[in-house]
Amino acid sequence: MEKVRAFITWMMIDPRHPEIAQAQYNELKTQIPLLYALLMVNAIAVSYTHYDAAPFYMTVGILAPMLVFTTIRFAVWVNSRNKVLGPEEAIKKMRQTVVLGSLVAVVYIAWSLSLDAYGGPSERGHVALFIAITVIGCIFCLMHLPQAALMVMFIVTIPYLYHYLRQDQDVYVAMAMNIFLVCLVVLQVLLNSYRGFCKLIQSQSALAAKQKETERLNAENERLAQTDALTDLPNRRYFFNQLDALINKVEKTDDVFAVGVVDLDRFKPINDTYGHQLGDQLLTEVGNRLKTLNLPNVDICRLGGDEFGFLLRGGSNDAEQTGQKICERISEPYKIGDLQLSVGASCGIALYPEAGKTAHVLFDRSDYALYNSKTTSRGSTTVYSADHEARIRSDRAIEVALQSADIGKEFQAHFQPVVSLPDRAIVGFEALARWQSPVLGNVAPNQFLPIAERTGLMHRLTVQLFDKAVAQIKMLPGNLCLSFNLSANDITSATTVEALLEIVRQRDINPSLITFEMTETSVIASYDAAEGCLQTLRAAGVKLALDDFGTGYSSLGYLHRLPIDSVKVDQSFVADINDIVARGVITSIVNLCRSMQIQCVIEGVEDIDQLNTLEALECHLAQGYHFAPALGFDEVNDSAHASGTVAGLPLASSPATDDLKTSRA
Repeated sequence: MEKVRAFITWMMIDPRHPEIAQAQYNELKTQIPLLYALLMVNAIAVSYTHYDAAPFYMTVGILAPMLVFTTIRFAVWVNSRNKVLGPEEAIKKMRQTVVLGSLVAVVYIAWSLSLDAYGGPSERGHVALFIAITVIGCIFCLMHLPQAALMVMFIVTIPYLYHYLRQDQDVYVAMAMNIFLVCLVVLQVLLNSYRGFCKLIQSQSALAAKQKETERLNAENERLAQTDALTDLPNRRYFFNQLDALINKVEKTDDVFAVGVVDLDRFKPINDTYGHQLGDQLLTEVGNRLKTLNLPNVDICRLGGDEFGFLLRGGSNDAEQTGQKICERISEPYKIGDLQLSVGASCGIALYPEAGKTAHVLFDRSDYALYNSKTTSRGSTTVYSADHEARIRSDRAIEVALQSADIGKEFQAHFQPVVSLPDRAIVGFEALARWQSPVLGNVAPNQFLPIAERTGLMHRLTVQLFDKAVAQIKMLPGNLCLSFNLSANDITSATTVEALLEIVRQRDINPSLITFEMTETSVIASYDAAEGCLQTLRAAGVKLALDDFGTGYSSLGYLHRLPIDSVKVDQSFVADINDIVARGVITSIVNLCRSMQIQCVIEGVEDIDQLNTLEALECHLAQGYHFAPALGFDEVNDSAHASGTVAGLPLASSPATDDLKTSRA
């Protein structure tokens, strides 16, 4: 029974092998038309030889509708050559062919055997030959559909054999037996060929499946190779591949596009304070936000570290708006575990072809624009101009010289006095860093200090300059106070803080004479990371001061939160002291400090009128060029020991240790 069921399934065109069925159908599209052509030609030939011997209805009347049907089927198959059918449709078509082929075989064998009753030996021999060559030809035409070939063979050869056996004529019996045996052999050859055909199709299908799987794996590997594992954004490789492709696409057109580079602000302090794992979580959240922006014609990628890039098909306005939108989205607060974190982002953009026509040049110039955003207007977007490159080339020359500088020999601390009012005596100094480079000459602090922060040289510079300043201040007569500015990097580095306190211990200086100063902007930008370091400094007995006071955006709140001993009013208010608003700000700050019992230093005093106004406002500490510029230590030391004065101002005999500071910038 199993074999019977298997045979029936096979005869019905087994749907379990759709790839074989589709291949069978594709072969039949060229062979079936030949089968119908063979039938028509042979039938017409038999009808012609029997035209005079057989009745008209037999030679023409019956043949005509047979030829019409055969012609229609011939035309259908010819038209199907250009049609592509799926496996299910192909199986349905072949099942139809088996049925129709069987019906055509029944009609043609019945018609031809009916003609055998007419004519002489020649006509009868023609009928026997017609049946023999036609059935063999049909079997070969159906070699890729053995089910139909089998049906045609048995439908034709069994009646054929029976017809001639019944007539008891040896010649025709021998012909019928011969044709039957030949058909069996041909059918066996056909089945063997069909099995080979099936194996070939299955092997090709398996090979195609492997190739498809290989292509899928290659595509997946390519996707992974061009995808950042942390953020699931396209990576640096994808970015530059797309950039090269974009250049090739637009180089002979008038189209423009933008290359943007986005860098996170304040990411390093978070990463250093909370560890790389949390830093990675933060980068993942940034990536998730960027994926939800859905900006048209924009590809956003992670280039590495905390740097991202984008390509935009459009002009300057679209690019700048896109860059700013990305920066603003990144800058929104993040909630990771129990922590509320905040980072910013700055962006630089270079336009093709205005800024360059190669990937290397465009990326470098977008980086120049980014550097300008980072150093002059953090959180903003800058479109490249030639001025940016000129400035950065200068900065890079400074960076190279700074990397190889002998800090002990090339860097000096200059001292600007801080004066008590109204007695106008020097109670301490602010130390200003000076760099005399053997390669570049004099380099201004506002040029080399930001570069030192950005390149990681600030720790070494801070420690060595502070050590030199402490050693020199101890050489001056009296107990003068010393104040020292710390950068954002310094106040978030436990290593730097410990090194500074070790210098205080080794130099055996009273910690209360030391004031470390930081800007409120640097504190606010990294308050969570800086708080522990500031508490360590305060616990060691040194003083803490808030510089550039009044220019930030949350000064009053941080005065309460930070362990501050003094503030320094920004010089911009003194410059406009005749303005009622500026004078009111100074008065308010002085009164605030007095009520909070912290010292207040007014910087930027340039002339006697400003000084008189400050004294009238009962300000107690001031500094500026009206008293003295920053002087080299040798000049300060010589004047102090020779006359007890510096720039005509006496040194206070017993200074208020809360009143002074020394700074590097």
